[in-house]
Amino acid sequence: MIIVYVTLAVVVLVVTLYFIYKSREFRKFLSGAFFVSGGIQIYLYMAKVSVPILGTRFVQTPYVSEIRGSIHLLFSVLCFYFGFIRPANNKL
Repeated sequence: MIIVYVTLAVVVLVVTLYFIYKSREFRKFLSGAFFVSGGIQIYLYMAKVSVPILGTRFVQTPYVSEIRGSIHLLFSVLCFYFGFIRPANNKL
């Protein structure tokens, strides 16, 4: 079953990277999505809230929330730059 999950994750990653490369609008969407996700993760870190992971007995610690939030905010800045600021490449 692990092989199925890993294969599915790789397929989703490849499709997402394709859309990120091809679509400026997708990068704009991801900018906002990463910003919201990063903000929530940083809030959970600052509030010292441990989050249980659905369907498991594992818990995401505030330290993990800090790392994920920082990474998501970095991705938000990158997607914002490539989606809004950088001039569009209009080659067909």
